[in-house]
Amino acid sequence: MGYYCSKCKKDIPEKVYEYSLENYDKVLCRDCQKTINNGKDNVSDNKSEGLSDKKSRFTEGMIKGRIAETLIEELFLSLDYNVFRYGMENTVPGIMKLLKGVRGDVATNIRRMPDFVVQKDKSVFFVEVKFRTSESFTLEDLPRDYPFENAYFIVVSKKHIKCITYEELKQGKEISPDTHNYLGNRKEFDLDKNIIIDFCNFAVKFFEGV
Repeated sequence: MGYYCSKCKKDIPEKVYEYSLENYDKVLCRDCQKTINNGKDNVSDNKSEGLSDKKSRFTEGMIKGRIAETLIEELFLSLDYNVFRYGMENTVPGIMKLLKGVRGDVATNIRRMPDFVVQKDKSVFFVEVKFRTSESFTLEDLPRDYPFENAYFIVVSKKHIKCITYEELKQGKEISPDTHNYLGNRKEFDLDKNIIIDFCNFAVKFFEGV
């Protein structure tokens, strides 16, 4: 159940993996984080960054993620989908904060559970929602043994809502500012593009200045 740096491919601990996603929108080891910061270590210890600052960053990341999840939940509900909150953090409030820094198979599996199950007619989908300022998402943003191989990843950014499957990620495809894998283009969902545009406008409003 290992994690590795998307840049240098070095194995990294789970704590660094979580911090990197929250603060860099990608998986980076400590050394590569230092490179991005022009030699300044952003993954600092208690001497260079107060615990309150670390807690604030973690809380901010959680809030942005929650807003993105709510946008997607309301989007599917407005299109007559049934939406079920699937992730353990949704059924047991606060569990993700309790698990911060906790290691082990159970904690790892809880963190990896998709956010939603969405259903309409005879179609059912696992949906994982991500907010990315960089509008980027690749296979390297997931752990090596991600178990939900039939999941759909919906990436919310300041301007767009895009979607990609785990299978497509394994094929080398990705989400970036230059790709056109918009949620409205997914034939599986048969979504109204005008409604998606409305929700993109909501995203611009909510995340302006982030």
